[in-house]
Amino acid sequence: MTMTLSQASVPFWARALKGMLNMIDKAEAYAEARKIDPSVLINARLAPDMKPLSFQVQTACDMVKLGVARLADVKPPSHPDTETTFEELRGRIHKTLDYMQSVDSAAIDAGVDRTIELKFPQASFSFTGEEYAHGWVTPNLHFHVTTFYNILRHNGMDLQKADYLSGML
Repeated sequence: MTMTLSQASVPFWARALKGMLNMIDKAEAYAEARKIDPSVLINARLAPDMKPLSFQVQTACDMVKLGVARLADVKPPSHPDTETTFEELRGRIHKTLDYMQSVDSAAIDAGVDRTIELKFPQASFSFTGEEYAHGWVTPNLHFHVTTFYNILRHNGMDLQKADYLSGML
């Protein structure tokens, strides 16, 4: 049996975002138990020149949302980067998960050989849909989920590998 592009990508992307949801719940409980202003964690960074925790959620969601939209050749919804609370970050993830579910898997599958071009000020990239899904979206998604996890660990949270994988179990 052949696995389609949507089967080989979308469920795994959703699981990574669900893992972030679980870690957000833990971060909120951690902040409350230790009487830490939640904004301290939401704005935390690993290094001064890195982006904060909130950016990691926003970018992970955008990576998936844009991935699904580009593969299906549809216009993605706009999600301004305005989240400043754990609840708003959870909302961003839920909106992304809902959007993923709303896109027809056949449209995603039809994008397997579509040329997807990304243009940035410093570089341009051209992929087939399959290369884009597995060589761009997936590694970028996991980079931001991993950075999110590492920011929380750096701030003293007792997270384990199982927390990172929690959306996948």
